Amino acid sequence: MSELTSTIIERGDLAHLALFLWASGASTLLVWNMRQLADAHRRFNLFVQEIAALNRLFKNGS
Repeated sequence: MSELTSTIIERGDLAHLALFLWASGASTLLVWNMRQLADAHRRFNLFVQEIAALNRLFKNGS
C-alpha cells in the first residue's frame, strides 16, 4: 500500500479515504460523460450539415 493510504488507515480516517475515492470516481465519470456528450453533439452537427448540403444540392438541381 502507499504511504499515504497507510497513514490514513493508521489514523482511523478510513471514511475520509472512502469519501475521497468516491468523489474522485464521480468526478472522473462526470468528465468522461461530458466528453461523450460533446463528441455526440459534434457528430450530430456534422450530420445536420451534410443533410443541409444535400438539400442545397437537390434544390439547385431542380
